[in-house]
Amino acid sequence: VARANADRGRHVVSARTEHKAVLDPCKRLEKEGFSVTYLSPSRSGAIEPEAFAAALRPDTVLASIMYVNNEIGVLQDVAALGALCRERGIAFHSDCAQAAGKVPLDVHALPVDFVSVTAHKLYGPKGVGALYVRRGAKGLLQPLLYGGGQERSLRPGTLATHQIVGFGVACEIAARELPREASRLTALRERLWQSLSELGGVHLNGAGAPRVPGILNVSFEAVEGESLVSGLTGLAVSTGAACNSATPDPSYVLRALGRDTQLAQSSLRFSLGRFSTESDVEFAAEAVRVEVRRLRALSPAGGAGGQDFSAWQGGGGATLVRGEAGGPGQETWVRFHLAVAGDTVKEARFQAFGCPHTIDTATWLCGELRGRSRAALIPGTPASWAAKRGVPAEKLGRLLVVEDALRACLQAWAPRR
Repeated sequence: VARANADRGRHVVSARTEHKAVLDPCKRLEKEGFSVTYLSPSRSGAIEPEAFAAALRPDTVLASIMYVNNEIGVLQDVAALGALCRERGIAFHSDCAQAAGKVPLDVHALPVDFVSVTAHKLYGPKGVGALYVRRGAKGLLQPLLYGGGQERSLRPGTLATHQIVGFGVACEIAARELPREASRLTALRERLWQSLSELGGVHLNGAGAPRVPGILNVSFEAVEGESLVSGLTGLAVSTGAACNSATPDPSYVLRALGRDTQLAQSSLRFSLGRFSTESDVEFAAEAVRVEVRRLRALSPAGGAGGQDFSAWQGGGGATLVRGEAGGPGQETWVRFHLAVAGDTVKEARFQAFGCPHTIDTATWLCGELRGRSRAALIPGTPASWAAKRGVPAEKLGRLLVVEDALRACLQAWAPRR
């Protein structure tokens, strides 16, 4: 759309919270000389119509705002945003991949020119989607590919009839089941939220805005997200979009909402669907509660739920030596507690906030430290620990913090005179 209308203007409006399916093409357009305005949402995740209107310019040729956010489930006021574009003669596209089959979607009632949907989000076959083009708006488009007259010359290639039929049937079923499913999933979502909120220190992402029934996104204080996900072996959850679940980076959507790095990185997205049950919700809630409590107890910032080492000395006649590195607000925070008698470590314990490799290495080191002298306290180097524990190279920096905590123990451990 932008390329087809470049003679009228080279400005596009979108949002920082869009799916990469929209953000990446916008970045490509910027490389081609287009100007793109990325709107920031409110703290609830909504794009305010006033801010949207202020971003529209005489040279704006396209605006693209999703109907339902794929991470936090917030519904945007597509009707109001589309009306602002229509008043100004600006093409308006909405990514409705998460809306179709989940909320009522009437393209004739909404002031939209283009709507994109995908089959697999509503239990249809993978590999097929649809683009709604408003009658009279085809002239605003130019093909990305050339080579045939299929799909009104917009996309060449022989059509996959079985996928199209499967998509159509999935839409029929979704439309028929939508009222009942919306009510059922809303009840399940709220039940899950109530169970998780009992932990305390739990933040609902998207609170205060209308949300789709089947998505719940929450962040946990004093918990490292990668360790949380790795501990939930019986659940299929992600710390952001499912497409990005392989990366531990904080969610860019939650950062756009103003969440700090820790809360953005400790978020979990729960997706509820047609086959989700009350027992599934109960199982998920209990699994998360157990793991969050475990990690908080392990963390130096665990508060009332954390371990108390104030009186621990590892047995009679021992002196307690502490050393820590990292700290609040950092991605790794490690504290060692050593019970020493004379020149020997009798017992070692630790607290840690960090990735699974950090916790695993600290656990292993506590076993290695027992019986060691002050002169030989640190058994090897972070590189050797990484080799023994299977730590990937990109995590080596976390182990340097572990080493720094042990060095702090050495400084606190006064040598015998």
